[in-house]
Amino acid sequence: MQRLVELLHQDAHRLELLKTVASCQLPQCLLAAGFVRNLVWDDLHGFSPTPLNDVDVIYFDPSDELGVRGQLVLTCLHELAPDVNWQVKNQALMHLKNNHRPYTSCEDAMKHWPEQETAVGVCIDQQGEINVVAPFGLMGLFSGHITYNTKGDKQAFLHRVKHKNWLTLWPRLKLVLD
Repeated sequence: MQRLVELLHQDAHRLELLKTVASCQLPQCLLAAGFVRNLVWDDLHGFSPTPLNDVDVIYFDPSDELGVRGQLVLTCLHELAPDVNWQVKNQALMHLKNNHRPYTSCEDAMKHWPEQETAVGVCIDQQGEINVVAPFGLMGLFSGHITYNTKGDKQAFLHRVKHKNWLTLWPRLKLVLD
């Protein structure tokens, strides 16, 4: 976990985005997915940080059934950092899209994401410390794995790997299918 925190502290852009999102005060709010994953994979390959296609912001608010809060935060984030392609998703609603039982937290929702190494989120707490949420741990991520989550569809996982071009962008990554 310490290595991830060090990498984040070395990336001024990501630190600024973490502070921007923290100012929105969303419940259980994390920057996740490629925000973290790509940073680690770049480091493993000795690359400068690759540009972020988007920045995934997740939060958990069961009372925001219509996604109104998420839309307000998205508007706020666009005002604070208009050059960023923000993606804001309330994980309390994502079970509907995925046809699962209701999730109980962001961490619970992340346990259902297609690949384990994507299921890592970070935030800055009120004391200014970086917190990490990684339901599958960080070993696979720092080992350069792309691990299929057995709670998901294997064909969808393989499609994501191919579509996102991960094995070309980061050629030393290893697929783990079981």
